Amino acid sequence: MSKGDALDPKGLIYESYQIEGITKAECRSIFLDWALSLPLDTETGPTIRLMLERYGTTADQHPMTDVMREGLQGMATPQRRGGWKSRPRH
Repeated sequence: MSKGDALDPKGLIYESYQIEGITKAECRSIFLDWALSLPLDTETGPTIRLMLERYGTTADQHPMTDVMREGLQGMATPQRRGGWKSRPRH
């Protein structure tokens, strides 16, 4: 486990696992910051899976592990678009 590598440029995920008593809400905020700090050409899904392999196996009950799993599920579930694009055309 390393801080500040290609998968975790700012060390945010690493640091979240070091904070005792961190909440799920705090982990969500950190996760969003982490996702936004990735290079534009990074495929988020595979990167989340790699981070789960790195941390989730030893910290299964950690709130960040839950947040990353939710992130993967959210990516796999298509979202209905709102606005004019969701309305049927006649």
